[in-house]
Amino acid sequence: MTAEPTFLVLPGYQNSGPEHWQSRWERQDPAAFRRVEQGDWDHPSLGDWVDTLDRAVIRALADGPGPVVLVAHSLGCTTVAHWAAAHSRPVRAALLVAPPDIETAEVPELFGFRPIPRQPLPFPSLLASSSDDPWCSTERARAFADSWGSAFVDAGAHGHLNSDSGLGDWPEGRELLARLLETEPGAGAIG
Repeated sequence: MTAEPTFLVLPGYQNSGPEHWQSRWERQDPAAFRRVEQGDWDHPSLGDWVDTLDRAVIRALADGPGPVVLVAHSLGCTTVAHWAAAHSRPVRAALLVAPPDIETAEVPELFGFRPIPRQPLPFPSLLASSSDDPWCSTERARAFADSWGSAFVDAGAHGHLNSDSGLGDWPEGRELLARLLETEPGAGAIG
């Protein structure tokens, strides 16, 4: 029997509030879903966020025995791309939800995360994006998915796929996560 994964939850800029699907997933299964707590949610530092993620992955791997899966939203997706470009650790997969196009967003707190890495991720990944996300057009989201080697899913017209989107527990997201985990370890993008 395969050990259950540890899901590292990576919120974006300003964190995920109590009604965000990430927070709901953590409450539903606190043993499996662990939030990566950044030191400053309102003034993110790329180096700090990447280092914090790396320490969380190392800790989860040490806690074992199951695989590590990243569950990122918004700036958490950008953090995953930067982390994967700088570190090589055995991550099973990543669910990337609503990556922001910070290269065009005029939010000074996010400028330090530019440019967005375009290298393929070394693990299977699935990128879900809303067709009316105010932070990223569908075309840019598809371009990120293509460069990262991620499967792309249009999640419909739900804004930034956050608590303002009214997704509740977002069962569709749980289905995407299950689909992602059906891929073979070490595989590239899923179809």
